[in-house]
Amino acid sequence: MQFIKIDSIMLKTIISYVKEIYHPKLITTLKTYNLKTFISDLIAGIIVGVVALPLAIAFGIASGVSPERGLITAIIGGFLISALGGSRVQIGGPTGAFIVIIYGIVEKHGVEGLLIATMLAGFMLVGMGLLKLGTIIKFMPYPIVVGFTSGIALVIFSSQIKDFFGLEVAESIPADFIEKWAFYFEHFTDINLYALAIGVFTVLISFLWPKVNKKIPGTLIALVVSTLAVTFFSLPVETIGSRFGEIKATIPAPYIPGISWETFRLLLAPAFTIAILGAIESLLSAMVADGATGTRHRSNTELIGQGIANIITPIFGGIPATGAIARTMTNIRNGGKTPVAGLIHAVVLLLIMLFFGKLAKLIPMSCLAGILVVVSYNMSEWRSFKGLFRNSKSEVAVLLTTFFLTVIIDLTVAIQFGLLLAVLLFLKRVIDTSGVEVLNMAVEDENSSEAEGGLKLVLPEKVEVFEVNGPFFFGIANKFEEAEKQVTSKPKIRIIRLYRVPFIDSTGLSNLKSFIQKTQANGIKVILSGPVKSVLDALDKNGITNQVGKENVCADITVAILRAEELLHTLKH
Repeated sequence: MQFIKIDSIMLKTIISYVKEIYHPKLITTLKTYNLKTFISDLIAGIIVGVVALPLAIAFGIASGVSPERGLITAIIGGFLISALGGSRVQIGGPTGAFIVIIYGIVEKHGVEGLLIATMLAGFMLVGMGLLKLGTIIKFMPYPIVVGFTSGIALVIFSSQIKDFFGLEVAESIPADFIEKWAFYFEHFTDINLYALAIGVFTVLISFLWPKVNKKIPGTLIALVVSTLAVTFFSLPVETIGSRFGEIKATIPAPYIPGISWETFRLLLAPAFTIAILGAIESLLSAMVADGATGTRHRSNTELIGQGIANIITPIFGGIPATGAIARTMTNIRNGGKTPVAGLIHAVVLLLIMLFFGKLAKLIPMSCLAGILVVVSYNMSEWRSFKGLFRNSKSEVAVLLTTFFLTVIIDLTVAIQFGLLLAVLLFLKRVIDTSGVEVLNMAVEDENSSEAEGGLKLVLPEKVEVFEVNGPFFFGIANKFEEAEKQVTSKPKIRIIRLYRVPFIDSTGLSNLKSFIQKTQANGIKVILSGPVKSVLDALDKNGITNQVGKENVCADITVAILRAEELLHTLKH
């Protein structure tokens, strides 16, 4: 009975914690929902559903899976993200950012491996939300985001060359980026001019149509026109039907793939990449939506909603889903107000799949390639990429490392190395701006106002100050030794000033403890000045305040100097 009681208490605590974090926007918005809002959501949902159709099919094919898997993801994933997420207007589904990582997983581990990796990523996303990491992920270093986004754009573009030009080749295209382009140059004599014309037409209409009508996307117009042209004129180009057969107009029965420890181990890194990529893209999309609507999303709720969507969608054969910036902005521009618009968009896609899915087999592959060329251009962020070259060399290094690793190796390695390099360069910057300064004449009074211009306090003779600036962590552990080399005469009192130390880690505490011990062994009294509460608590827990004596821990430099004068007076007598 005691175990049951403990479990019950734990369960109540967990439920209370989840309730504190998780507040879906759908529930919030339905409290004040009315007919006028529903009409706005209905119109926006229908338009976004139609817009999402070619993208869902194109992303599914480009990811190395069947087109219906892209549709299933847009329907189920899109529905769940709107129903369970933390944004009013976010539209979820398959996106271009995932193409590279999905294709790589399918190549190595098959579709079943992809389903497992997606589910694992879903659990990771839920964990991130429960651990309140939503706000942290939004601060992913900008050069990394631009680097891998631009790299993905180039990889997507290069993967569409075969279909865009209608290259009629029997052998499979190499996966390696450089080998792939060498293959293209070798087979450029096999161009299908009809396919090329459709691809070019798709790109031109996609860019020029907004001048005619901004609500209906050019990609949809291009898809309808090119499909009709191929059908009525029997143009000799490859279509979805000739490559994949008919698109199944049903949602498959739920299926949970089996997983072994070995499979789990192999798919953990790709799953982590999917989770990080999904978190970054969805939260960036939500932030863009906030700027356009003047609302605020709930980042941790959004991560939990995304996670649940990515756990459930693979059970029905779907691929990773996340917030899609282009579709979210289409939703906003067409009047979407609440998550109901996202639910309607998913229902519209389901109805299209059920009643018109068989017609999708007529869509030419070169048209879908043209759509993805436009997607890759929009993803490339070439202006941001170019603009980052005006920043510091370290940021340029992070940008180029992430970009080239994404293109040449793969996205998983790119994100890992990009993050590692960003962290190392950040630590270097912190170390360069942190240090220990020795003062033996005068110190600035931390309590003086700006108007007083930083009053100087004169130090008594035989008193010196070791002033620590910045975080006191493992990166500056040797700074005390360097500072001590500057000392030319032996003091009687040494004040260690800590008011500019925001935190101290275990290495810093160990280093400080050793330095104090060495100083006291040389017959020098130690006073600690101005530690902030968190640093003071750490000093207490590690016995450092007892080491120097609690009477020698002072609130600020003025009190510390007065204490030094008392000790000097005691030493004289």
